Amino acid sequence: MIDAALLEGVLAGVSPRLTFDEQARQLRAAFPGIHITVCGEDDIPPRLSAAAENAHCYLYYVDASEHCLKLTDDAEAATGIAVALRGDDD
Repeated sequence: MIDAALLEGVLAGVSPRLTFDEQARQLRAAFPGIHITVCGEDDIPPRLSAAAENAHCYLYYVDASEHCLKLTDDAEAATGIAVALRGDDD
């Protein structure tokens, strides 16, 4: 389960000055045990609604309970977070 406090913590930890890899390393260090993936906003299907967002990124729930990872809108089933960094044109 991913709760609102964790989402807020991840949002606060996102920096627009870091590369995807640097951002992923920083967030994984800050939130050990939580699967965190960093990508661009264009990597997420537009039909999905973000679980949370700020000026720098959108957060999506990730469910790893089955064989493959999948994005979900179910906070109870979520085992991780996809951090989709906003593009420069936003």
